[in-house]
Amino acid sequence: MIVTALALALVAVAPSPVAASAQLQSPDGAGALATRPLAAGRTREAIAVLERASAADPGDAAVLINLGIAYAHAGDEEKARAAFAQALACPEVVELQTADGTTTDSRRLARRALKMLERGELRPAAAPAGQLTYRDQ
Repeated sequence: MIVTALALALVAVAPSPVAASAQLQSPDGAGALATRPLAAGRTREAIAVLERASAADPGDAAVLINLGIAYAHAGDEEKARAAFAQALACPEVVELQTADGTTTDSRRLARRALKMLERGELRPAAAPAGQLTYRDQ
């Protein structure tokens, strides 16, 4: 299954950005993966949207990866780590399009996000602003 993604890049300096994915847009345009609030630095809003989406579908690796990013941006590395680990454990592996247009599978993306978290690359000061791509359902 290939899923093209609305993506917020995970890397600040690396040459090929790792990105999270997205779901259908909500009527207000925020999207189930909260890429707009994440890109705008509205972390609390993004977390609220993503927690609802995760509760509705706890096996959606795309939601979990963006939730991990949001938690990391909020400074909660423990919750970020748990979200990335849960994405890594999802039974369905999906292909996600990154901000630079390449694709990668959700497990590889979750592993990269965990490594980046450990290196401190997802802290709020290191987070990139608004590198987005679009995903169709």
